[in-house]
Amino acid sequence: SASINHLLSVHQSIQGPGAGVRARSARGFRTAAGAVVDGKVGACKGAEVPESKKGVDGQVRSFEEIPHTGRNSWVNLLRFWREDRFRHLHKHMERTFNSLGPIYREHVGTQSSVNIMLPSDISELFRSEGLHPRRMTLQPWATHRETRQHGKGVFLKNGEEWRADRLLLNKEVMMSEAVRRFIPLLDEVAQDFCHMMQTKVEREGRGERGKRSLTINPSPDLFRFALEASCHVLYGERIGLFSSSPSLESQKFIWAVERMLATTPPLLYLPHRLLLHLGAPLWTQHASAWDHIFTHAEERIQRGYQRLSHSQSRGPEGGGRYKGVLGQLMAKGQLSLELIKANITELMAGAVDTTAVPLQFALFELGRNPEVQQRVRQQVQESWAQAGGDPQKALQEAPLLKGTIRETLRLYPVGTTVQRYPVKDIVLQNYHIPAGTMVQACLYPLGRSAEVFEDPLRFDPGRWGKSREEGQRGGGTGFRSLAFGFGARQCVGRRIAENEMQLLLMHILLGFDLSVPSSEDIKTMCTLILMPETPPKITFTKL
Repeated sequence: SASINHLLSVHQSIQGPGAGVRARSARGFRTAAGAVVDGKVGACKGAEVPESKKGVDGQVRSFEEIPHTGRNSWVNLLRFWREDRFRHLHKHMERTFNSLGPIYREHVGTQSSVNIMLPSDISELFRSEGLHPRRMTLQPWATHRETRQHGKGVFLKNGEEWRADRLLLNKEVMMSEAVRRFIPLLDEVAQDFCHMMQTKVEREGRGERGKRSLTINPSPDLFRFALEASCHVLYGERIGLFSSSPSLESQKFIWAVERMLATTPPLLYLPHRLLLHLGAPLWTQHASAWDHIFTHAEERIQRGYQRLSHSQSRGPEGGGRYKGVLGQLMAKGQLSLELIKANITELMAGAVDTTAVPLQFALFELGRNPEVQQRVRQQVQESWAQAGGDPQKALQEAPLLKGTIRETLRLYPVGTTVQRYPVKDIVLQNYHIPAGTMVQACLYPLGRSAEVFEDPLRFDPGRWGKSREEGQRGGGTGFRSLAFGFGARQCVGRRIAENEMQLLLMHILLGFDLSVPSSEDIKTMCTLILMPETPPKITFTKL
């Protein structure tokens, strides 16, 4: 549900050039952000430029002077493969910031970027993104669309074409009226998930009836939840994944998304069009995964079109009921059917792993932090009791739920970078950055930096409270929570994802106490998204 935009960030991180900047207390990094004035590069008024960062004449340093990880991009690519850096890209970024400082350049294969991590530098980057913010294009995805003659959604577009489509999509997935319409659908799926878990714990768990416990790997169930919820909101239909025998077709869709994500990173560095012409297995697997994703979407879009035609033929009594994002887009007719199909397919492809995986991390952190879990549960119980069955009101009165999601994504960002191409020359850390350079804000090092967060490894949803700035460092600037991106180009599925995850956590906390067999830190890896090497086991105990 959300995270095609997350995927983007991840992709770019995976691309080597994109990395995260980590400020180290020992080095005492201070940010000096600036902009080009009258054609000359100069530090921003009032910016503090460390003496160690100034050139010999006290002027802004050149782009070539930015610390880097090696000049030969192909040697760097070989090193990445040999040392398995793609799999642990987030850790590579963190180590590189620690050794080179809060800004560095990286050139790996065909990908090149400047990597930053401090909020003040990120703020300067976003101020120069322009009217049509641009992120790195995932060329393997674009090539698939072109070779199959599919339309492209907003994820793969730039410029005015992107802006026009995005403004129309925002009305159905981002605006408050749209959120009000789809929250009941998400809540229905979340409650059904918890009923399924209640039955499973009662049937398979240990202990006396009514208070049984069951320790499981919830990952498969969370993936089914994410797909069921996404289909309900996007297509306006349930697909029955909580039944005792969920459809093989839906499981194949989940496998296809996982295969697409796994085959994207290597294709970012290799000449994928050559691989396409050679019929290389890597490209064939990638393209066949996308083909399955498109087939899955086409079948549902066709059914949605038939439902809409049927309801329109019945006149006024056929309307009224919310028909999902697809039904809304079709009814309004402002986007062509081809563009509707392209965008709905992209939303579905980015809707499963990017919510199911953060939910694994969230359950784990709540399970190993029982005091935090109890504080969140107490607030949830009070808000639910006062909401009178209104899920949106319940969420509004339980800010610790949103804080739990933000804190989870701070420590485990789905997408490890957010990229922009500044439309004008800028100055970051007193280095000149030419317009058009890909600059990546690296989220994993940012979220775990002691320069930015007090006690950064502590899981504390309360640090995001409106009246609590003491949990954050580095002055009054924002740009510390960027898991969904920022501004006009933030994740188009953000509102769906945020509410989907909060609603599920709310109902789980109302029905279960969570604990973990092991509180050891989870080992993580990058595919196209950050995920656990081994999904954590969670113990569900009925309340």
